[in-house]
Amino acid sequence: MRLPRFLTPTTVVSAHCDLPCGVYDPAQARIEAESVKAIQEKYQANTDPEFRTRAIIIKEQRAELVKHHLWVLWTDYFKPPHFEKYPNLHQLFNEATKLAGAAGAKGSLDPAVGDQLLGKIEEISKIFWETKQA
Repeated sequence: MRLPRFLTPTTVVSAHCDLPCGVYDPAQARIEAESVKAIQEKYQANTDPEFRTRAIIIKEQRAELVKHHLWVLWTDYFKPPHFEKYPNLHQLFNEATKLAGAAGAKGSLDPAVGDQLLGKIEEISKIFWETKQA
């Protein structure tokens, strides 16, 4: 079935991301990862069982948000030309999301894991801002 002529687009528009650029920023993932690390540090400094329980719950929620923000960048912002120019980008995202997940910050109370996560996000952020210059 064909569309009536008045429903046929007259202008075709393309963008390299879902919306015109400016809506994506790795800072969202970084802020949540900073919260994860701060919670890991506070957990280590406090022996109160109720506090520690709440800290674990909040840390896991923040870690899940880190993964979400990274996935949005990975799937919605970065496109094939970026992955061609930066061949390690897929690996960086894989490592970062795993560091945010159960095998990483979500499942760990060690602030060093939070530091590792922040390091991966920083590597992604550098590439992100390089792509914005192009």
